[in-house]
Amino acid sequence: MLRYLVGKLLVLIPTFFGITIVAFGFVRVLPGDPIMLMAGERGMTPERHAELMHEFGFDRPLWQQYLSYLNDLFHGNLGTSLVTHRPVVGDFLTFFPATVELGLCAMFLAIVIGLPLGVFAAVKRGSWFEQISMTSALIGYSMPIFWWGLLMIIFFSGTLGWTPVSGRIGLEYYFPQPTGFMLIDSLLSGQTGAFRSAVSHLILPTIVLATIPMAVIARQSRSAMLEVLSEDYVRTARAKGLGPALIVGRHALRNALIPVVTVIGLQVGSLMAGAILTETIFSWPGIGKWIVDSISKRDYPVVQGGLLVIAVVVMVVNLIVDLLYAVINPRIRHG
Repeated sequence: MLRYLVGKLLVLIPTFFGITIVAFGFVRVLPGDPIMLMAGERGMTPERHAELMHEFGFDRPLWQQYLSYLNDLFHGNLGTSLVTHRPVVGDFLTFFPATVELGLCAMFLAIVIGLPLGVFAAVKRGSWFEQISMTSALIGYSMPIFWWGLLMIIFFSGTLGWTPVSGRIGLEYYFPQPTGFMLIDSLLSGQTGAFRSAVSHLILPTIVLATIPMAVIARQSRSAMLEVLSEDYVRTARAKGLGPALIVGRHALRNALIPVVTVIGLQVGSLMAGAILTETIFSWPGIGKWIVDSISKRDYPVVQGGLLVIAVVVMVVNLIVDLLYAVINPRIRHG
């Protein structure tokens, strides 16, 4: 198991350096001058512009800027925002809990609904349940997040008035947020109605963000379960007289979980990408909206830091998924 873990960690090293190159290069190809955007409508003299370019190091060759960027990374420094003049790490720690809270709720909803939906669709192959569930999954996968989110806001918030339009909690509530997770902090606050307000603000973004992963998990679960149910050991279990629930739960599901776990791990990246749109639509104060705002302002350190951290999170999740393979299927570990 240790060799398996070390091998996976060694693969992450060149991947990490590749991500730093992409994050560094991405912001450099964006049109616009960050120094001029900092000046805004006030304008700036050519002398002052050259002075600031030298101060922030933008006048140096790209390879020197990249080496300086790597040096800062190895010292745990993601840089300082050109707009707020605050450390990027501090801003990231402020916004990241909101994205984690939304992502965890969305992934939980996607797994709780998508996995059973796919399993039952495989067990009930050819039935009306399979047709309806898989058609719904296809529709859910095909809908663009920005369009789906706007429809949800118009119907549930605008027409029915059931849910808030944006934000994480009502403006009438104010309390310390030691954890950054609004559901936990609202419970700890002791204010009446605070937790309910936090939940009501979380419902629509969670549903919108969970729709595509839910559809993917449902379809992958069905495909994996259909393949496993046709194996010889499943037919043997049926010949022995075991019940359908025991066959599916004990014998088939565990072997079908490997491709499903793979898809769940890959969906973390999709959740991060989807969170950018979802947070922008619902004005959710997470790292997705933070990065979008920073791109429009050409805030290089924030964009670089945000992209890098998101990529590292996806890498770590995929490493955990690889380790889960070895837990679910010992043959992978021994191999």
